[in-house]
Amino acid sequence: MKTTATLALIIAGSFALPVLAQTTASEIQRNTNQQQRIEQGLQSGALSTKEAGKLEREQTQVDRMEKNALKDGTLTSAESARIQSAQNKTSKSIAAQKHDAQLGNPASKSSQRMQADVQRNANQQARVEQGVKSGKLSNQQVASLERGQAHVNRAEANAAANGRVGAVEQASVQGKENVQSARVHNKKTNATTQP
Repeated sequence: MKTTATLALIIAGSFALPVLAQTTASEIQRNTNQQQRIEQGLQSGALSTKEAGKLEREQTQVDRMEKNALKDGTLTSAESARIQSAQNKTSKSIAAQKHDAQLGNPASKSSQRMQADVQRNANQQARVEQGVKSGKLSNQQVASLERGQAHVNRAEANAAANGRVGAVEQASVQGKENVQSARVHNKKTNATTQP
């Protein structure tokens, strides 16, 4: 009888883990989508550099929420609902900023710098999502990576706060992005060697 109950718990647990991973992956996928929408707005001129900076600040909050939710290894339905709500708010902000009267100049050096940085954010988030889906990243590792992504987003927001991203500011952001890229690689690689 004990063996049957134990077997039932093991089977139930094996089904719960993939669902948890899908939930985490869907949260990270949404981050990727938000970053892509910001970049598209910059490329089309619908977003100015300053507006993109404000949106990156909002995305920083989402990343922090994800970090806090995942650091214990689980993502509860309540945590997921709070994150979804924050992502919905950011999504509405992106739409509002893209459709207001302000326009950006996608050909300006400042906008091109911001476009490159935002595209790199989208790429980093896609790499994290792939790591979750493949099982190479645990939720705790994703939490750590989202903390790093929040630092990158904040640096971008600060660089764009005055509406212009200079070469020195971009170099600083790129340094943070390089660190984050190495962290993603290391965590994905280390996860494959852990039991």
